[in-house]
Amino acid sequence: MVSAATTTKPKHKKKKTIEMRICEGKKSMFQAFVLPIPKFAIIVCLTLIFPPPALSLKSAVNVWPKPRLVSWPRPLAKFLSANFTIDSPYHQHLTPAINRCLGLVRTEHYHPLITPFVIVSASAPPLQTLHINVIDLTVPLQHGANETYSLSISEAGETAYLTAETAWGAMRGLETFSQLVWGDPPAVPVGLYIWDAPLFAHRGIMLDTSRNYYGVEDILRTIEAMSANKLNVFHWHITDSHSFPLMVPSEPELAAKGSYGPDMIYSPSDVAKIVQFGLEHGVRVLPEIDSPGHTGSWAEAYPEIVACANMFWLPGNNGADQLAAEPGTGHLNPLNQKTYKVLENVIRDASNMFPETFYHGGADEIIPGCWKADPTIQSFLSNGGTLSQLLEKFINSTLPYIISLNRTVVYWEDVLLNDVVKVDSSFLPREHTILQTWNNGSNNTKKIVEAGYRTIVSSSEFYYLDCGHGDFLGNDSRYDPQTTGQDSKAGASWCDPFKTWQTIYNYDITFGLSKDEAKLVIGGEVALWSEQADPTVLDGRLWPRTSAMAETLWSGNRDEAGRKRSGEATDRLNEWRYRMVSRGVKAEPIQPLWCIRNPGMCDAVQSF
Repeated sequence: MVSAATTTKPKHKKKKTIEMRICEGKKSMFQAFVLPIPKFAIIVCLTLIFPPPALSLKSAVNVWPKPRLVSWPRPLAKFLSANFTIDSPYHQHLTPAINRCLGLVRTEHYHPLITPFVIVSASAPPLQTLHINVIDLTVPLQHGANETYSLSISEAGETAYLTAETAWGAMRGLETFSQLVWGDPPAVPVGLYIWDAPLFAHRGIMLDTSRNYYGVEDILRTIEAMSANKLNVFHWHITDSHSFPLMVPSEPELAAKGSYGPDMIYSPSDVAKIVQFGLEHGVRVLPEIDSPGHTGSWAEAYPEIVACANMFWLPGNNGADQLAAEPGTGHLNPLNQKTYKVLENVIRDASNMFPETFYHGGADEIIPGCWKADPTIQSFLSNGGTLSQLLEKFINSTLPYIISLNRTVVYWEDVLLNDVVKVDSSFLPREHTILQTWNNGSNNTKKIVEAGYRTIVSSSEFYYLDCGHGDFLGNDSRYDPQTTGQDSKAGASWCDPFKTWQTIYNYDITFGLSKDEAKLVIGGEVALWSEQADPTVLDGRLWPRTSAMAETLWSGNRDEAGRKRSGEATDRLNEWRYRMVSRGVKAEPIQPLWCIRNPGMCDAVQSF
């Protein structure tokens, strides 16, 4: 970001006086200038304010996530023309993104909290055009689509150049350009070159809309913020035991009876709007229809196919009697053939509504007590059958159908790694299956890639955003004691503590893996489960903590020397958080404003 301000050139003064006048206000650490200014005076002022080797011109290019390569030898900038425009070939999804970016850079007028040290030339011709060149406009938005781009803004020319392999890379470059523009009138750095590409192809958010309902506008706002942070997958956990809010055309009773009400249903037109919005922001919408567990809401329409539906989740005092991982019971019955007729209709319609080539089938948290409560399953088990055989029958009856629809199937890690109910790897073809890990940190990631599967990392120890807000159970005796010094975890959430942005930023999702194993990690997702979240807290739970993950998956968390850059990232994330707020995202603050206005004073370790 750059600052634009005018100063009056001193007249009839000696050179030494000119130098001192130019550097007035040094206490603020950052000043802006308008050329022409004597070159020697500029050098002296720069040296006084940023004594070597502390001078870092790159730091003034405040882009989030940080680009992979930035070259900006001199802190120069110039204004945008009042008639600034973006020149690009037509593309049905890129063109709306261009129009959006054009409106933003013309009208945002964002002012940084700390004015960066940049020399803005009033005499140089303003930047008239951003020219976009896309190598291949036909590449669809799908996993592995090339997001590489380069951006060049010269000192002398009136045209900047953005080159990208695909329309999706061009969208990432447009976001970078929009963050470079600052001020009123708007200005942009010049003599700047950026080359950029993500480290991981899959960078996403998982949002649960079953436990609490989120309106379409909340989802659209989230997707827009994702695009600004260069995230590209909205993993939509649409259904669960608590509600079935998706209107499936061939099975309308599931939503009509299983949703929280007619005003809490996502219609096919709602889905189409969200998918289209995602395409125009470079964000894939990945649906998850969780089964066979987490399906109690299906029983409102089809009670005959759901085991242990609408029962108290924790009968008695014996944990072995548990019927669900949390309140809200119900598992699909793999022995009932109607289960597969209904499920095939749901999968087919979901595949028609969502063009995304991944389909998330869930398959997590099979609770033995629920299946054991069903009479037909009891008979199966008494005749020598096992719970794992039940799950194998379910997977073998549904996975081939999903694959036949040209989908890659994503399951939660439980399907392979659960201690009690799991399937043999022979039921999970590696070329068609991705496993998403959520337990046991890097250890489970290691187990999955050692088994030869691609994985998406959502480790609850680092990436679960609902942790640290207590538990949601009522009538909980753990809260009864009035004494102090009790176990700090009593009555708290199962995945304590709260995941700070630093915790997220410093996590390495390929920790402990060999180079070949790391290649199977396709990326990561933060997860917001909604037992205690709804639209009123959505933005604050997601942002800016999700921004921390966005940068690590895009360009990593280390500097050129291999050192963790979380200290340097603090200042940039503060600035980015305020810019997101100015764009309508109610992101939480990460520090007092005093810390932002006094860079380095709130660090744990003083930098020299």
